Amino acid sequence: MINPPALPGASPQVSQTFMLLSFPLLAWLASFSGVAEMQPVAVTRLVVREEVILRVPVIRPRLRRPMRWEEKKGPKCIGADQIVAAALGDERSVDFLLSDRSRIRARMDEDCPTLDFYGNFYIQPEDERVCAKRDEIRSRIGGSCRIERFRRMVPKPL
Repeated sequence: MINPPALPGASPQVSQTFMLLSFPLLAWLASFSGVAEMQPVAVTRLVVREEVILRVPVIRPRLRRPMRWEEKKGPKCIGADQIVAAALGDERSVDFLLSDRSRIRARMDEDCPTLDFYGNFYIQPEDERVCAKRDEIRSRIGGSCRIERFRRMVPKPL
């Protein structure tokens, strides 16, 4: 038997009685703190990869005076940080509204199904630019269409 340490100024029998009483007290206190009921800890693994996803809000067309647009030659790429919003043009195009208030139309491949993005789509550029013949517009339901070319849209006088 291990002899407990003696309390200062107490007989050895008092020290043993104190030690025997203190163990149940510690167990009782531990039950309130949750130490006595330790549950196994579930460890999950989280892998973070560098990925840039641009979520572009779609602007619903207004029913004010109709604006006529004319397509001109457009750039090969546009800066991803320039895109402010987007609007569905026709069944194979999306118009991007840029921060300088210009409008760029993204024309899709011929083999692209009818664009049906329900107002939600995203672009994952490889760098800070969205480029024709490289990047795709993806719908939230899984479809994707490659951008064939960009056309600059200019207002046509009525």
